[in-house]
Amino acid sequence: MPHYDLVIVGTGSGNSILDRRFADHKVAIVEKGVFGGTCLNVGCIPTKMFVHPADLAATPEHSARLGVDTELRGVRWREIRDRIFGRIDTIAEGGRRYRHEHDDNAGVTVYEGHGRFTGHKELTVELADGPETVTADQFVLAAGGRADIPDVPGLDEVDHHTSDTVMRLDDLPERAVILGSGFIGAEFAHVFASFGVDVTVVARSGALLRSEDDDVSGRFTELASRRYDVRLSRRAVRARRTATGTALDLEGPAGPETVEGDLLLVATGRRPNSDLLDVGATGVSTLPSGHVAVDEHQRTNVDGIYALGDLSSPHELKHVANHEARVVQHNLLHPDEPVAADHRFVPHAVFTAPQIASVGLTERDAAARGVPYVTATQGYGGIAYGWAMEDEHSFAKLLADPDTGALLGAHILGPQAPTLIQPLIQAMSFGIDARSMARGQYWIHPAMPELIENALYALPLDD
Repeated sequence: MPHYDLVIVGTGSGNSILDRRFADHKVAIVEKGVFGGTCLNVGCIPTKMFVHPADLAATPEHSARLGVDTELRGVRWREIRDRIFGRIDTIAEGGRRYRHEHDDNAGVTVYEGHGRFTGHKELTVELADGPETVTADQFVLAAGGRADIPDVPGLDEVDHHTSDTVMRLDDLPERAVILGSGFIGAEFAHVFASFGVDVTVVARSGALLRSEDDDVSGRFTELASRRYDVRLSRRAVRARRTATGTALDLEGPAGPETVEGDLLLVATGRRPNSDLLDVGATGVSTLPSGHVAVDEHQRTNVDGIYALGDLSSPHELKHVANHEARVVQHNLLHPDEPVAADHRFVPHAVFTAPQIASVGLTERDAAARGVPYVTATQGYGGIAYGWAMEDEHSFAKLLADPDTGALLGAHILGPQAPTLIQPLIQAMSFGIDARSMARGQYWIHPAMPELIENALYALPLDD
């Protein structure tokens, strides 16, 4: 039974931990699927590579009111798909080859197969030529998550896709039904609708992207409903085949109804792979959500076992996993001087149309926690660049402490939202109050960041 100093399970962000400082460690890496993890292969990177051509395809929807007549003459789906995965698959295979062949990896053994704990600090990997069990002094669990499939009767009997499979379709469908109204559903609804697909989105809640600030969620729901069929407050009660596709029978405010498409995309969230790893067999505790429980140093309750990324983080964001990997790396190398992960101001973005970005408290959060706050909302239409775009719908919303001016939250819906929010993340992270941020620097005129400048000045602070 091989014994290692360190075993890393998963080759997403966990794969970045190893560098020359681990040259004197006996290390193993375990990967059950494709190297690179969720983000590279089935998540943020390929989806954004689809979103960009979708943004281009959607141009005719907006250009006419600016005096420019454009038309969408066609979408070469297979060409788009093959360009994307021609790059993605090459990178994934390159990462695999690097771990197998590079001189820096002389002390690294790669196990390609599904790993499951079968005892305390004992992992059994199902290899092509049979199982092999390994032990280690330390483990890093970075095995990510997978699509969560809801318990809808008949769903296992009909053809359906998740975000793991839908991007490799051979052909665009004429009609697509998307079950789910979170990040994944919003992004794929934009992609398919922009490419000319008749899209229906089915949401259990009364608004799309319900976890966003209420003003953002409400505005997005309004705008999305103009582009595709949105069914709110619906519960899927059965999936079934029909002569022309796949049907979902729904229950809603007006009673039973049915939606049908050539393609059914199940986008109801993701779940951590802790059960597939059987972490309980090595004594590691999990939360009710299935996430591996960790402390501020990314340590589990078992000495020598760390966890990071989607396996342990409810944020389930690549930039969070990368940050946690750096924390774990340091703590492996410097166990007597551990550092803590910083999860104070974790931002996220939704690359749909319009784009959305958020950090910190929503107004709903602040009210529920009894946190004193003031808000200000600045529309794109109130700045010169917004005039150029004739944008009447997009906005930035800020929350701040009325006494200190400390920013508590920021929420942007509109073009370039993920870029515009970055200086606000910086201000929150480094403790720069709203007035100092607004007054202490130049804001280029007439550029888009004036949206943030005006929103900062609009906060009704006690100064």
